[in-house]
Amino acid sequence: MDPQSQNPTIQRLEEVEKKIIRAMDLAGSVMEELGKPDSSNISNVYDQYCPEFMALMKDIQVTLRDEIRRACEYRPFEKCDYVPRISNEIACKKVEYVLGQLDDMKQTIENYHAAAESSDNIVGVP
Repeated sequence: MDPQSQNPTIQRLEEVEKKIIRAMDLAGSVMEELGKPDSSNISNVYDQYCPEFMALMKDIQVTLRDEIRRACEYRPFEKCDYVPRISNEIACKKVEYVLGQLDDMKQTIENYHAAAESSDNIVGVP
């Protein structure tokens, strides 16, 4: 796929993927060095690999945090034309209206039952 036509989020996540692969390569190299029977230069191994590994981990963490934040701010009709967006808003208003009507009906039913119970108690019906 042409990198120019890709979504910027996809491009950033592909870069994170490459950084994760590089971090795994570094970790593997350290494990190989530590696994050698004559690994007397352990401090050289740490000095050589750890700074790059830690920098990669920080870059990965920052990029993923930013992408998660962007995903949470997603607006479905941000780059869409007017008709689908306004249709969605109208549908939401209709749902809100129907919910209000249902709440009113529920309140009316509760008032009716309360009135019926109080009239039964006045008459003395058990």
